[in-house]
Amino acid sequence: MEMTMTVDEHNARTARSYKLILLFAMVSMTMMFAGITSAFVVSKSRADWLKDFELPTAFYFSTIAIIVSSVTFHLAKKAIQKNNQSATTIFLLATLALGILFVVTQFVGFGQIVENGYYFTGSESSITTTFLYIVTLVHLIHLAGGLISLLIIIYNHFKQKYNSTQTLGIELGAMYWHFLDFLWVYLFLFLYFFK
Repeated sequence: MEMTMTVDEHNARTARSYKLILLFAMVSMTMMFAGITSAFVVSKSRADWLKDFELPTAFYFSTIAIIVSSVTFHLAKKAIQKNNQSATTIFLLATLALGILFVVTQFVGFGQIVENGYYFTGSESSITTTFLYIVTLVHLIHLAGGLISLLIIIYNHFKQKYNSTQTLGIELGAMYWHFLDFLWVYLFLFLYFFK
């Protein structure tokens, strides 16, 4: 006896599969950052570790930007679930602008570090600033993936591919974006308290 699947059942199964794949990817990224932060903790015992190093002020602003962008992405998801296309557009574009602002303030922060006489590579670098550079750069690479997926979501939204019954793309994008937000807040607090 052959069982057939309805379209709704097929869509639900597909959504669960995509979410599970994304969850596995996020777990593997978490393990990578756990390894990097563990190496950071071990390296703190080195004699050449900078004890008086302060995070650049731009990192505080980038933290605020990514937290607010997570809120706007959540609001975009809620708006599309209510079929509010115009609000979804506003919140998606706000998320994109805040994501770009996050990247810009990260590079401003790198500039502030160099202005203070600290370098990331070369003979004048320190292990402290090199670790900071690696941690933030690896996060920025993952954020680039988030920005690309956000651009695809915005494109699909303008093509009217999302509505209250079809929200999978926005849901997946929001999951990944919230993960990036949580990850940066963790890294920021880690770098702030374990310097």
